[in-house]
Amino acid sequence: MTGTGAAKGPASYFPSIEKTYGRPVAEWKELIRSSPLTRHRELVTWLKTEHGHGHANALVAHTPAEGDGK
Repeated sequence: MTGTGAAKGPASYFPSIEKTYGRPVAEWKELIRSSPLTRHRELVTWLKTEHGHGHANALVAHTPAEGDGK
């Protein structure tokens, strides 16, 4: 991606996520990957409940599971 194009989809929320929650998106993705939870809905609920994250769906949708193999 070049710096001139606007991000689309879940990634379009990343600047707002970093500003609002004070943590880089890479850190959120690592947190998601390290969770014992594997299902999308479980991860979204966990981020919302444990971290008060309003953009949980965008982060989970954009974070592939480690060792997915699919």
